[in-house]
Amino acid sequence: MKIIQQWWFLIGLGVFITMGSALAGNPIIYQQKSLYQNISVVENNGIRCLVFAAVKGRERFQTCQPSDQNNPHLSLLYTRMSFAGLLLQPNPARVLVVGLGGGVIPVVMNQLYPEAQIDIVELDPAVVQVAKDYFHFREDEQMSVIISDARVFIKRSVLKQQHYDYIILDAFNGDYIPEHLMTREFLQEVKQLMTANGVLVANTFSTSRLYDHESVTYQHVFGPFFNFRIPHESGNRVIVISRKLPSIIKLRYQAQQLSDALKPYGIDVKRYPQLMSLKTDWDTSVRQLTDQYSPANLLR
Repeated sequence: MKIIQQWWFLIGLGVFITMGSALAGNPIIYQQKSLYQNISVVENNGIRCLVFAAVKGRERFQTCQPSDQNNPHLSLLYTRMSFAGLLLQPNPARVLVVGLGGGVIPVVMNQLYPEAQIDIVELDPAVVQVAKDYFHFREDEQMSVIISDARVFIKRSVLKQQHYDYIILDAFNGDYIPEHLMTREFLQEVKQLMTANGVLVANTFSTSRLYDHESVTYQHVFGPFFNFRIPHESGNRVIVISRKLPSIIKLRYQAQQLSDALKPYGIDVKRYPQLMSLKTDWDTSVRQLTDQYSPANLLR
């Protein structure tokens, strides 16, 4: 595994945190209205952030890092939480990332596992260009971007009988997840892409009425799953799934094994096992999200 020699915890990120729009009071160095969303890059006190919004005034951060640093920085908590799946699959050979953002998650995965094949599916070509121009993202022989709707890509991958050891669903702009990427039918297709020891990691919301419907849908498709939340620190939750869920003892053992490799990225993996719950704390009587019934973002 490659390890970054230096980790900066972005204390300067605090200058960006607002109760409203992420653009409020932050100097904009780039802005574009793409076919799918408003894309902005803001920079303040040497910290550069990517900002998305489907609706003006509801912008949210996607990636933040020092503007003069080439190394990736997992400054946002949910990006660090996305690596909890390594406790279940510590040696992925094929990785699928849905949603590029600034590219820090796949780049860190590439540095940790330089021999792994990493496919990144991104709907918006403008996002790819911004990641390259402003966040040092680069494709190489092991890591490439496919411009496609994730639902189309996954359907085609199932037909080709492709499989992945580690799948990250991160088509999330902080306020919105595409509804067709939250349904029972979609998750059933994703399940077909998982290897026998494969792991699925989904970044999503921890609050709102959507929580119950989404949880019931995941539970129907996959059975029990780890519900990973860090209360009072993040409004996100990360759903972690595998065909065989390990015991807490095994999770703690893997955390010990991975700790040194993940520490340079600010990932305090040793605290993760105690925060990964199998408890059903949602209303199991609510309706599943399906291709015919998916008012997911209205439930937000």
